[in-house]
Amino acid sequence: MCRVLCSSVTFPPVPPVGEVLRRHPDAGELLACEPLSKGLLNHGYRVSTTRGSYFLKHHLDKHHLDDASGDHATIVRQHRATQRLHSLGVPVAPPLADTQGDTVTVIDGQRYALHRWVDGLHRDGTQLTTAQSRRLGALLGAVHTGLEQVMEADPPPPARGRSPDPADTFTLIDELLTAARRLGPRDAFDELAVHRLVERRALLEQHAHRRPPTPESSARGWVHGDFHPLNLLYRGADPVAIVDWDRLGVQPRAEEAVRAAAIFFVRPDGELALEKVRAYARAYRRSAGAGAAELAAAVHRVWWERLNDFWILRWRYRLNDRRADPQFPAVSALAVWWTRHYEAVGEAFTG
Repeated sequence: MCRVLCSSVTFPPVPPVGEVLRRHPDAGELLACEPLSKGLLNHGYRVSTTRGSYFLKHHLDKHHLDDASGDHATIVRQHRATQRLHSLGVPVAPPLADTQGDTVTVIDGQRYALHRWVDGLHRDGTQLTTAQSRRLGALLGAVHTGLEQVMEADPPPPARGRSPDPADTFTLIDELLTAARRLGPRDAFDELAVHRLVERRALLEQHAHRRPPTPESSARGWVHGDFHPLNLLYRGADPVAIVDWDRLGVQPRAEEAVRAAAIFFVRPDGELALEKVRAYARAYRRSAGAGAAELAAAVHRVWWERLNDFWILRWRYRLNDRRADPQFPAVSALAVWWTRHYEAVGEAFTG
């Protein structure tokens, strides 16, 4: 039986780790199983055995959490991609195959995967030097070019639709404002949410005519889909593992580069560290073979996406899920700051 280490944190249900290990006899006998608190879409555990440490991932069904990918074929495709990328030298942590050669263990309809434990730390952009920012951009470029090689035989999923319609966003803003104002007594988060919603509505009214067109299919490629600090492990100055490939899919490649930069290099006040962005973007363009025009178009689309996006407030007010609340101050400030410094941000990615 899995011995879960206890604390004040509410942990997910105990997984059938003993049965998983029986299908991986080379992993050793179970000593302890500790749930991990980081990660929003799946449950993860550190498993200690007589032969070392492992990461056990419970792939939740897509119906339980918004945008999680839990169907079997999708998970197998993710696993196959990481195995192939590993063979190319990309720092990933592919899953271990069981005695039947499968990387997905299905128990009572639930899907699990066992990985070797990777010691490392998460580092955001404030902890990266300019040189390390450059290396980060080169790494993401290597991911995109590597995926182009290893996913060649996999049929891509349907292409993403059009950019957000401001008319839909105005409706969402009204719904979220109503929800935030109805809570009583309101806390500091609710007050900030109301302020940002009103502010964002004014910005959208001013910039509604700048809605970008649907990107050309030639700009699309296989991408990690969720490249941010919590999905990259460092050992010292070196990235040692890109993890959580749940959103592997086909998107405009340069958009992932811009989204990642907007997460890595955003400061608490919403400002982007543009010197680091510039070093990162130049390295990405060289590594991925992406031109300045491709990055410029991606910057515009991601800016528009941020201007119309309220996923954290949807989680809080629609789902009563507050796990992402700490991200809201910087994320909401970024949309405003980016709009005010639009030209400078574009130059940092393309100059």
